[in-house]
Amino acid sequence: MKNEKRITRKFFLREDTVRVARDLLGKLLVVPDGDGNRVSGMIVEVEAYLGVGDKAAHSYGGRRTARNEVTYGIGGKAYVFFIYGMYFQLNFVSGPSDHPHVVLIRAVEPVEGIEKMRMRRGKMNDHNLTSGPGKLCIALAVDRDLNGADLTSHKIWIEEYRKISDEEIAVGKRIGIDYAGEDADRPWRFWVRDSKFVSKMQKPAR
Repeated sequence: MKNEKRITRKFFLREDTVRVARDLLGKLLVVPDGDGNRVSGMIVEVEAYLGVGDKAAHSYGGRRTARNEVTYGIGGKAYVFFIYGMYFQLNFVSGPSDHPHVVLIRAVEPVEGIEKMRMRRGKMNDHNLTSGPGKLCIALAVDRDLNGADLTSHKIWIEEYRKISDEEIAVGKRIGIDYAGEDADRPWRFWVRDSKFVSKMQKPAR
């Protein structure tokens, strides 16, 4: 892809994490392989987690651990954690320091390096390659080594790719956070309405 247009740190320094999440739809996530070849996918599904006041966030109540320390740093860093003893999940830190908000990348649509993704994920329908936070981490070779990586670095970055209109965006509750009480109903999940790569279809809130 020629004339790449990378997203700068300014994009991630905004304090409105819900807006950051929504604006990530249509952006291109690039994680080159060990030989420097581009492997990428268009972001089609995200969830916002709003830190200290969000019962679904790792930093709820001001919780600060070795695991989530990167979320307290400046926006524009990757936050990668292991879940269920099986999968990694990729998040982007947003806002200024000591503002532990993140956006979970739930699904992407493969764009470049799809053969590499197929090799990493195994034989399956291409729609299933990256249609979930754990799946996309395997397909893009995202693991703990990228935790804390700068999203403007040579290891992982974001580019302008496709403009997603408001009419194309669905909004709903986040997935798998029933423990979060009233925060489980916050409409902080956004996805491209007609994408075949979204992780889990559900009726939009609007």
